[in-house]
Amino acid sequence: MLSWMMDEKSSRSLPDESGSVYTVIRCLAEARGDRDACMALPSDEIVWMNNGATKVSGTYSGKQVLPEELLGPLLAQLKAGIASELKRLTAEGDIVIAQTTGTAETVDGKHYNNSCSQVMRVEDGKIAGVKASMDTALIVAVFGE
Repeated sequence: MLSWMMDEKSSRSLPDESGSVYTVIRCLAEARGDRDACMALPSDEIVWMNNGATKVSGTYSGKQVLPEELLGPLLAQLKAGIASELKRLTAEGDIVIAQTTGTAETVDGKHYNNSCSQVMRVEDGKIAGVKASMDTALIVAVFGE
C-alpha cells in the first residue's frame, strides 16, 4: 500500500485501489524510481499533451511514443531524472488533477525547478489522457528552444 505525504502538516490515506486517484498516485510514485512500472500504467492509446512552444510541447499519441519522443530525449539531458513532489490532488469521476513540483539538474549543471498541473483521465485502471501545464519560459531557459 502506498502512502503519500502531501505537505508537512497532512497526509492522506489512499482511496480504493481500483479508483482513478489511486492509479494517478501510483503512477507518480512509480515515476520516482521504477520507469518500467510507471510505463505499465498508461493505456496503449494514451494521448499526452504538453502546453506551450518548447522542445517538450505538443501532443504525444500512444504509449510507445512517450519514451521515444518525450521521456527519452528529456531524461538524456538530466543527471538523475526529475524528483517530483505531489502537492495536491483533486478528483471527480475519471478525471484527476495533480499539482506537482519537480527539481532536476541538467548534465551541464543548470537547475530545473518547475511546477506542473496535470489533468489526467483514467479508464479501466490506466491513464488514458494527460494535459500538462507548466512554466514554459523556464523550460526554454534550461533546455533551449
